[in-house]
Amino acid sequence: MAVAPDSVRRYGKGIAALVAMLVGILFLFNVFETVNANEILLVQSVWGKMTWHVTPGVKWQGFGKLTTYPKRHMYEFACLKWQENETTKQRDCVPEEDQRIKLRFNDGGHAYMSGSIQYEMPLDNKNLTDLHVRFGNPEAIQKQLVETVVNKSIYMIGPLMSSKESYAEKRNALISLVEDQVLNGVVKTIQKDVKTKDPLTGVEKTVTIVEIVNGRDGNHERQEPGQLTAFGIRPFNFSIKDMPYDDVVEKQIQQQQQLTMQVQTAIAEARQAEQRAITVAKEGEANAAKAKWEQEVIKAKEVTAAEQRLAVAELDRRAAEQTKSQNILLGEGEARRRQLVMEADGALDKKLAAYIETQKYWADAVKNYQGNWMPLVSSGGGAGSQAGSGAMQLLEIMGSKAAIDLGLDLKASGAGRTTKK
Repeated sequence: MAVAPDSVRRYGKGIAALVAMLVGILFLFNVFETVNANEILLVQSVWGKMTWHVTPGVKWQGFGKLTTYPKRHMYEFACLKWQENETTKQRDCVPEEDQRIKLRFNDGGHAYMSGSIQYEMPLDNKNLTDLHVRFGNPEAIQKQLVETVVNKSIYMIGPLMSSKESYAEKRNALISLVEDQVLNGVVKTIQKDVKTKDPLTGVEKTVTIVEIVNGRDGNHERQEPGQLTAFGIRPFNFSIKDMPYDDVVEKQIQQQQQLTMQVQTAIAEARQAEQRAITVAKEGEANAAKAKWEQEVIKAKEVTAAEQRLAVAELDRRAAEQTKSQNILLGEGEARRRQLVMEADGALDKKLAAYIETQKYWADAVKNYQGNWMPLVSSGGGAGSQAGSGAMQLLEIMGSKAAIDLGLDLKASGAGRTTKK
């Protein structure tokens, strides 16, 4: 069946239009390119000229070759796949998927570090061109440059410390040293053999330690300058997610932790004992002070009571002296009064009373006498008159004697007067 010429022409025009459309689309996609804010675009023209675009927007491509780099990227080193160990019943990393970095410490122990580090690409044409010429794409920059520098920096940390130091006292130093070497280059080191005691067994052993070599200015000397910074790459935010040790080291860590806990417990108990001793001592001092002050209170009360008694006694003594003075004055007054009374009447009342009392004794004696007062036979005068005269004479004699003793004058003319001797 023959095809009409018109149909052929129509089909030819359609195919030409389709080809033109495809060419237009192809031309459109190869003339302009859009750059995102987080990207760096390299346009290599058909004549080999390289143009870098670091700002977002639509850029001229001109059928040139495009290469895109991320402005910021992260390198992760970790185990990508785990499997269960049938013998130990623990998870093990599949060797083919193990991207962790292995460390060997100066005591022979091993650890496997998982972590990450971020880095930013330079934005100047020179560094970008140097990177592209040497590596050609982002994957090669990370694999051949970033990973190599980071892995070497981490690996070189191992000889600078022991396993125990890496998880204990030098853990922060480990991170800072890795960051320093990634940024500024691997440090120079020197090996030394030193003797030390095993922390578990106490046996002395010789170990090889590695020390960083410092220059005259005090800064670390470098085996090579920082490779990332040489290309303008800025690494930052290095972090460790996990760092498991091999079984031998893990057991040593557990034993050391137990010993450390025992030591800490012993120290805590010792401090508690010291605190209890201090507390007991302080309580004793407080009790002693309390007892002392209680005695001081008693003493103060006793002193106050004694002072009161002394004051009372002093007042009593003064009162007694006052009473004594009063009695002396009263006695002297009474004596003086009596003296004056006696000088006035010669103590007549008392003398008369004494005289009467003596006469009573003589009267009683005469009354009760049963004998003869005078002899029965006498010469001259009558017996009766003699007898009566003798009794009266005796009484008169005794009365006169009493009067003389009392200083009385019984004569009528001198009655009531005293006779001074």
